[in-house]
Amino acid sequence: MKTKEDIKQLIEKENVEFIRLQFTDMYGTLKNIAVTPGQMERVLENRFTLDGRKLFGDMDIDGEELYLWPDLDSFVILPWRPQQGKVGKFLCDIRYEDGTKYELSPRTVLENVVEMADREGYEFFVDPECEFFLFHTDENDIPTTITHEQAGLMDVGPLDKGENARRDMVLALEEMGFEIESSHHEKSPAQHEISFKEGTALQIADSVTTFRFAVRSIAKRFGMYATFMPKPMTDEAGSGMHLHFTLYGKDGKNVFRSKEKNSKDFLSDEGRYFIGGILKHARGICAVTNPIVNSYKRILSGFEAPRFANWSTGSNGSMIRAHKCYDGEIKIEVRIPDASANPYLAIAVCMAAGIDGIKNHIEPADRVVTGAGTKAVGKLLPENLKEAVKFMKDDKFITEVIGDKYSKIYMKAKTDEWNEYMKQVSKWEIDRYLIQM
Repeated sequence: MKTKEDIKQLIEKENVEFIRLQFTDMYGTLKNIAVTPGQMERVLENRFTLDGRKLFGDMDIDGEELYLWPDLDSFVILPWRPQQGKVGKFLCDIRYEDGTKYELSPRTVLENVVEMADREGYEFFVDPECEFFLFHTDENDIPTTITHEQAGLMDVGPLDKGENARRDMVLALEEMGFEIESSHHEKSPAQHEISFKEGTALQIADSVTTFRFAVRSIAKRFGMYATFMPKPMTDEAGSGMHLHFTLYGKDGKNVFRSKEKNSKDFLSDEGRYFIGGILKHARGICAVTNPIVNSYKRILSGFEAPRFANWSTGSNGSMIRAHKCYDGEIKIEVRIPDASANPYLAIAVCMAAGIDGIKNHIEPADRVVTGAGTKAVGKLLPENLKEAVKFMKDDKFITEVIGDKYSKIYMKAKTDEWNEYMKQVSKWEIDRYLIQM
């Protein structure tokens, strides 16, 4: 645990000249305010204010004066910034003047679910699969969807033209304290994946937020743009953010592991109930785990993206996959979230839905068997963002997890996003109808 004195000494020792106070808005977009070391007393005493209107994008919502509470353990020096005049950063909670947590902060939502799990005697660990694309920028430094490579899954250079950028990303992340487990080229041209060691729910949500910031920053140094857009190319696989959950009880043992050596599917009752809870709320969480219009292009296109609310112990086409790791640990992988998802909210709703399943003994339907036709089993997931918002509105449990006020603002914003999309005339429509009609 870092102390205020540790932070001050590190800033002085490393000649840090700027400190970024980072936080996310209510949609999970990373924001920051930069300060100099002369403001550190104010920062470390949680007295740095924020106009609450900045958290809602273009929405016309009354703001309040809020306060940034830096998480001291989140302080790191950004390794890609100049060595002379270094830049450090905190991730911050957002709170009211009296220290009460701000209910419209994604970090607060996840912290509330973590506290709920703790009351039930559970501790979650999560490890994500973070996928992204590296595209060229044009002569004006504007991102494109152009790539000059045709590399596929786990290909190497010179086919993999992004390997040098990915290597520098890994080195920078390790310098920031990440324990990187692997990195490789993914299935689609210009698509990559970097995986890091599991951590507690809040640690991983923070890490994904920092990861995206680091990946984009390093990509820019190579003249490329890193995007977490789920489906940037029509005929190629999209980017997911699969979440692997491990659950431990008060005795420190894996709750998902069956106590009987020859148990069906190696899962405990709690493991099945956890899956049952997520499947019950599957359609209600999609507006969170798949939060943009483009998310549903990934779901509808196949390429192993889940289309139905089902589970298996082996099929990559299922929404949930229970699996046994090399060390004997049992993990439950939720495969529906995509790379645009707000990690705080996505982890929170999956955890809460799983806990609901355990508390209420919700049995999942029979697992699907790996092979042809396994995807067409279970409830159909939403086909677009409009449907997803409706399912979220109808799932009172999920809106309560996020918070009534938060949910209403969030759903309005997503409805507005859908309506704006529907007003647009696409190139596909012009090509299809202009001459025919």
